[in-house]
Amino acid sequence: MKFIDEARIFVKAGDGGRGCVSFRREKYVPKGGPDGGNGGKGGDVVFVADSRLASLLDFRYKREFEAERGEHGMGSQCSGKNGLDLRIHLPVGTVLKDEETGEVIADLTYDGQEFVCCKGGRGGKGNEHFATSTHQAPKFAQPGEPGLAKQLKLELKLLADVGIIGFPNAGKSTLISHISAAKPKIADYPFTTLVPNLGVVQYGEFGGYVVADIPGLIEGAHEGKGLGIKFLKHIERTMLFIHVLDLSPFTKRDPIEDFKVVNEELRSFNPELAQRPQVVALNKIDITEADEQMPKLLKFFKGLGIKVFPISAATGSGLKDLVNYVGREVELHKKKEK
Repeated sequence: MKFIDEARIFVKAGDGGRGCVSFRREKYVPKGGPDGGNGGKGGDVVFVADSRLASLLDFRYKREFEAERGEHGMGSQCSGKNGLDLRIHLPVGTVLKDEETGEVIADLTYDGQEFVCCKGGRGGKGNEHFATSTHQAPKFAQPGEPGLAKQLKLELKLLADVGIIGFPNAGKSTLISHISAAKPKIADYPFTTLVPNLGVVQYGEFGGYVVADIPGLIEGAHEGKGLGIKFLKHIERTMLFIHVLDLSPFTKRDPIEDFKVVNEELRSFNPELAQRPQVVALNKIDITEADEQMPKLLKFFKGLGIKVFPISAATGSGLKDLVNYVGREVELHKKKEK
């Protein structure tokens, strides 16, 4: 299934039905009074968070949604039927924004959460409601009120406890494939991962946490370079980052410089992200030459107060310690939030 994490749609609640102008017509009743019924209420537009959905693909081609209008009132004091609500299912983690103002209208963060976005219009009153002792035969009724309408932008932000970040080909996809059941595409060229991958990591006897592998960030990602700007929003909900750095000498990259560049991109996109806790995974220690950089790197990150785990995502070396440490940090964070 294609991963779509943004969509623009137009929604409109149902209009209310108009009231009826009617007079009682009955044999042997020469002066039958007004008996026009009320119009029915228009249906609401309701958004429902649904954990069975993982993408906004359904809104790529259909972009206009309208709830049912209320039926008009009828004679003999018969009211019109209310319009049915329109229930639109969205993936958990979807943010609804007003497209004109950019204001966040709702954030659907748990399965089954409902949000009434647009209220249906009220039905108009029939002429029986306007009869008085001095005006016994009103020949007018109320029109139904129009339903509310909105132009919306939908943004899907994945719900993960931990975000795996780093440059392309640092080993993020290999890491998530070894610590969870996720099966991302893995290859030896940049930007292999074109969509975020989610995986559940088992921790302890009964515990677990959700990790998200975010497609590789590069310098200028917050300005739209590479894939970063498209997927940076998916790490805004995470509690902690696993920052994967590539120690392979064949890439001719400087892990410390990569670390600084990625953190600057986080800061440029959202300053709060740069303050979020991180652990560093020094990847590809199975390559012999990687050991040469280790003392310098350990000293650098110790100075920053950042926990470091030398690992090999390919062989599994060091992953158990990393998984257990991150699991404990996630537990502590959740306890603080309660």
